[in-house]
Amino acid sequence: MDKGLTRAVDQFVERVGGAMRMAAAGTTTNIEVLKRNVPIEAYNLATAIMDSDSRLSDDELWPLIATFSKLDMLPPTTTPAEMRAERALAGRRSWLEQPSEVFTVLAQVDRMRGTQLAQTYYDEAMKLAHMVGSLDRFPSDSELKAIVAFQKLLRDNMPSAGATAAATGGPAPSAEAMEPGQDAPAPEPKEPLEDVLAELDQLIGLEAVKEEVRLLSALLRVQKMRADRKLPVIDSTKHLVFSGNPGTGKTTVARLLSRIYRSLDVVERGHLTEVDRSGLVAGFVGQTATKVTEVFEKADGGVLLIDEAYSLIRGGEKDFGREAIDAIVKNVEDRRDTMVVILAGYPKEMTQLVSTNPGFSSRFPKTILFPDYSNDELVAILELICNKGKYTLSEEMKEACTEWFSKHQRGQGFGNGRLARNLFEAMVARHATRLIEIDDPTDDQLMLLVPADLPPAPKPGHDSLTS
Repeated sequence: MDKGLTRAVDQFVERVGGAMRMAAAGTTTNIEVLKRNVPIEAYNLATAIMDSDSRLSDDELWPLIATFSKLDMLPPTTTPAEMRAERALAGRRSWLEQPSEVFTVLAQVDRMRGTQLAQTYYDEAMKLAHMVGSLDRFPSDSELKAIVAFQKLLRDNMPSAGATAAATGGPAPSAEAMEPGQDAPAPEPKEPLEDVLAELDQLIGLEAVKEEVRLLSALLRVQKMRADRKLPVIDSTKHLVFSGNPGTGKTTVARLLSRIYRSLDVVERGHLTEVDRSGLVAGFVGQTATKVTEVFEKADGGVLLIDEAYSLIRGGEKDFGREAIDAIVKNVEDRRDTMVVILAGYPKEMTQLVSTNPGFSSRFPKTILFPDYSNDELVAILELICNKGKYTLSEEMKEACTEWFSKHQRGQGFGNGRLARNLFEAMVARHATRLIEIDDPTDDQLMLLVPADLPPAPKPGHDSLTS
């Protein structure tokens, strides 16, 4: 029988028990009570995850019985059939709906003493939860969603919750992405998965996107656990379609995904290569396939982001975009175990691209939709851009910017984060012009952007700063 659950529970009991003993140090807390509570905590977590899909397979229940019978929490003669017949785990999933008393105590101690005991709980709870998810050969969506929801619950109640948000949608830092002509970088040291996911959480908006990425990460982590234990793993494609308007954070999330894939050993190097039609299509017969292969060679071991991928199907019979599609499909198949490809573009066009090309539809079954930002989210992005540039917005200016963004027509081509960056640049230019008339401006005047610095709102039907 697979011993993965037993090892995960033993480690949880040892390390969370150690954290509880540290929390109790210098108090009148009964250590023996703590020792009893921690195994119960492990049982509650494991059974709650199992109950989340109501499936209760033998592959789950036999390890559960073997593990917790040794802790005198289940009769050793119990069988999976008996547990199912007695509905022994019915309703256990409700345990995941709020932080447990053990976690709450550790978090309270952290706030008082500046320790990181709740982090120990979080780390071990996530290992145990994912281990439970890995017991079945086919991890269920319900279990993965339960793991992700519990993960968020703990993070939201950690003493360190509320970290500064990160902007999205603006130009991506070139140092972190690789153009097709550059040599592939040497593998970077793997980052802790939770560190990368924490960066994901700091992005403004994109809640549905974050959920999708976390579910994908949970699935990959569960599959890796099975592979590490030499258990069968269902082969599944990791290629994705990102659909959404410009400036909605697609490149930012692709960069984070490349690091997630590296952390989970999905790819060897984890670099991100960005390319569009011009980097794939040549002007003469026979050159396009070679050009595509060269791009894939550079991206091998990492993630390839093909922006505006739908443009490959545009053009007449003499256009070489379709040759590029054939070459992409071939390279995706040839390198299916060594790299990940993301196709990005407008929603309608990407749907058409994937649905009309069988080679894409079978290899890119998963689409993540990036919605437009709300007005409040755009103002939050604008504030971050201002902070990085050492500028500040007055409260009156924030309200004016919210109104300014609301005048822009949503729809295909809406600029989102790029619009916020363009607005910042326009405001800085108007601010500089305004300050020319001030003899010896103060530091506050040099940094503060006010409604007078806001360019005129766009005309109806336009969203350009120049319209």
